[in-house]
Amino acid sequence: MSIAQLVATRSTCLRRKVGAVLVKDKRVIATGYNGAPTGVRHCEETGCLREQLEVMPGERHELCRGLHAEQNVIISAAYYGVATKGTTLYSTHLPCIICSKMLINAGVEKVFFLDGYPDPLADQMLAEANIEVVRLTL
Repeated sequence: MSIAQLVATRSTCLRRKVGAVLVKDKRVIATGYNGAPTGVRHCEETGCLREQLEVMPGERHELCRGLHAEQNVIISAAYYGVATKGTTLYSTHLPCIICSKMLINAGVEKVFFLDGYPDPLADQMLAEANIEVVRLTL
């Protein structure tokens, strides 16, 4: 989890710094943090669209310049041709519903997280997919 926390420091999000690490067979296979796509201006430069529009956490995910850390960790693995089936995710935050659906289809089997996130549907779908979700306290 300390690696996920370190990865979160690279985040360019103005609201919430999130880091994610995918592990398989006790080896780190990919990392991700939340921020704008490669080659696109970051919220640090443009300002936060969600703040400007007063969007509440857990709502209207499409109204954001950035990708979530969990999305970026899956994309990073795909970019470098690394399989995600049977992996464990360590994330500084509980995944939202969009990321949860992606993690399910990516074959992630277990999720460890530190901080919660207001998205009950994500909780339901992770449970239905039999993905073990564990909140850690440090």
